[in-house]
Amino acid sequence: MITVHHLETSRSQRVLWLLEELGVPYELKIYQRDKATKLAPPELKKIHPLGKSPVITDGDEVIAESAAIIEYLVETYGAQAGGELAHLEPARGTPEYRQCRFWMHYAEGSLMNWLVMKLVFMTIPTQPMPFFVKPIAKVLCGKVQDKVIDPNVNTALDFMEQHLATHRWFAGDYLTMADFQMSFAVEAVLSRASQARNCPHLQAYQQRMQARPAYQRGIAQGGPVVMGA
Repeated sequence: MITVHHLETSRSQRVLWLLEELGVPYELKIYQRDKATKLAPPELKKIHPLGKSPVITDGDEVIAESAAIIEYLVETYGAQAGGELAHLEPARGTPEYRQCRFWMHYAEGSLMNWLVMKLVFMTIPTQPMPFFVKPIAKVLCGKVQDKVIDPNVNTALDFMEQHLATHRWFAGDYLTMADFQMSFAVEAVLSRASQARNCPHLQAYQQRMQARPAYQRGIAQGGPVVMGA
């Protein structure tokens, strides 16, 4: 039996979506974030030394990192999937395969770096600090966002918007591993980026994703995807 060690409002929500799509039975163990730091609790280090989520156990296997988990689940259980799920891993050498691999890496290798920085610099001015420091922190964090973070987030938004103008899913006409990997980033960027309202194709993609019964079952099991959502 697969156990998903699930941290509330975290990347592990995409693992629940995939398992629900595949119809693979799993046990869900939910961990709460520390109320003060919002970080994962120390109990997760008992599962994997990094103490991060997502992480799954499947028999004696302990697998961390979203992309590695998604690839493992598709390789191990994807053969039983039919219909549109038959394309979870596109045939090697095809344009769909190359697109799938690109977006699998882009989600965490590029996009999430900027989104995490955005969240951090939005959060810093709200933390306890001497009253005379708070205005300075607010101004400095605002400048970093305006000059460095937001331009890169907006570039990412434009890139995804143009791509989804000609692709129903990230790798093409069918749902693939890339869509599960990109799902958390899509939710995060649409909730945090001021220019997201100018991205109708990205918003339509989010709506297609959220309309899937398996996605809704995953949310019912694990809770909201993004903090504050």
